[in-house]
Amino acid sequence: VQFVESGGGLVQPGGSLNLSCTASGFNFGSYVMKWFRQTSEKERELVASISLGGGNTYYSDSVKGRFTIHRDNAISTLYLQMSSLKPEDMAVYYCNAASSLYSSNYYFKTWGQGTQVTVSS
Repeated sequence: VQFVESGGGLVQPGGSLNLSCTASGFNFGSYVMKWFRQTSEKERELVASISLGGGNTYYSDSVKGRFTIHRDNAISTLYLQMSSLKPEDMAVYYCNAASSLYSSNYYFKTWGQGTQVTVSS
């Protein structure tokens, strides 16, 4: 199992970024997929989830209305469109698979290297 996150960078408050996560080693389309984020001060937290076919999504209250999760099962890739970014969104973002949409559980112990999102003027 492998996750490769990309798309992070430095952006000003109010700006946008599009993250990608390419997964391999498992049947991508058979799992809920999730984005998590972590900082040095906080434990890893669930940001957004998407169901197997993409028809159902979940967002944490802190990102609802600003982030959009979607997936392309044909190329085993998960996306996170982030807009109206705030300094508190600054973190390393990771993806993982899961069996449930709404819990913070994840399926694989393997994590990718993550992608750093920095929000600063």
